Amino acid sequence: MQRYNDCPNILRDFLVYHETIKGQSPLTISEYYLDLRLFLRFIKLMRNDMPMNTDLETIDIKDVDLQFIRNIDTSDIFDFLSYLANDRPLNPDAPMTDHGISASARARKLSAIKSFYKYLTVRTKQLSENPVADLEYPKLRKSLPKYLTLEQSAALLQAVSGPNEKRDYAILMLFLNCGIRRSELVGLNLTDVYEDRIRVVGKGNKERFVYFGTACRKAIDGYLAERSQKVLSDNRALFGSRDGNRISVTAVHRLVKKALLQAGLDSTQFSAHKLRHTAATMMLSGGVDVKTVQEVLGHENLNTTQIYTHIENTELKIAAQANPLSKLDFSDEFEK
Repeated sequence: MQRYNDCPNILRDFLVYHETIKGQSPLTISEYYLDLRLFLRFIKLMRNDMPMNTDLETIDIKDVDLQFIRNIDTSDIFDFLSYLANDRPLNPDAPMTDHGISASARARKLSAIKSFYKYLTVRTKQLSENPVADLEYPKLRKSLPKYLTLEQSAALLQAVSGPNEKRDYAILMLFLNCGIRRSELVGLNLTDVYEDRIRVVGKGNKERFVYFGTACRKAIDGYLAERSQKVLSDNRALFGSRDGNRISVTAVHRLVKKALLQAGLDSTQFSAHKLRHTAATMMLSGGVDVKTVQEVLGHENLNTTQIYTHIENTELKIAAQANPLSKLDFSDEFEK
């Protein structure tokens, strides 16, 4: 936790609790850290009557204590959410960037705040009142997840090239065949690979087995022959990086983006997570029932999986309209 040395003790304790007791992923802990640090910096900005153009990144919050947290009320939370919706730069490093982040990004930050206050009121009982307990999440625009077609998926796999092509190909095959998350792929160890399946550690440290077919097995074997010649700093890791470490989420993002560009696909529309969407959609289109897809993806709630059934319904409608027979209309003959 030394990397969080710009945090007050009360926030560090929260992060340690979620890392060691709740067993949450490093990515989740990092998001909590960034979101809550921003929140506390904003509240301190408002409390100390600093100019609104003060750079939030320069505000020191190490002196924030329980009394400071106790004095935060619902009105302060609304001010923060309003700042996110209207004034937060989309890209803080770009001087001419637009302002106001998306509803989904605001919802994630509010979720972090809710988790923080739940920890303080329910887990440690340091606070008696929770100002965000009944606060509603920003309304999200419902949209169908984007995914690659079968032809686009084939083009992506065929476009893989470069010094790490066997590794990159195996990674793409796992995404497209198993629908795993980036964090789950990064966490894979050599001992997690079995003859026809992988053992995945998902959200909340929950384990599951995900099966794959012969093509995916062949891709993994091709990479493992190469992997056996390499020594990594974490030699348990299935996938390594050029510098000899376990591959990072950022590196996975970059290799997927590179493969998309090589395949002539729009890397702003597709990503590693969209490959997960693709796997789910292809399973459903192949006749797999939604409950089984839920198990494969590691979704806790079936409703999360059912969004993919809407895609299938849309495609069925398009298919019906594309059928030449749908345009044959002789009903008028019956009126003669």
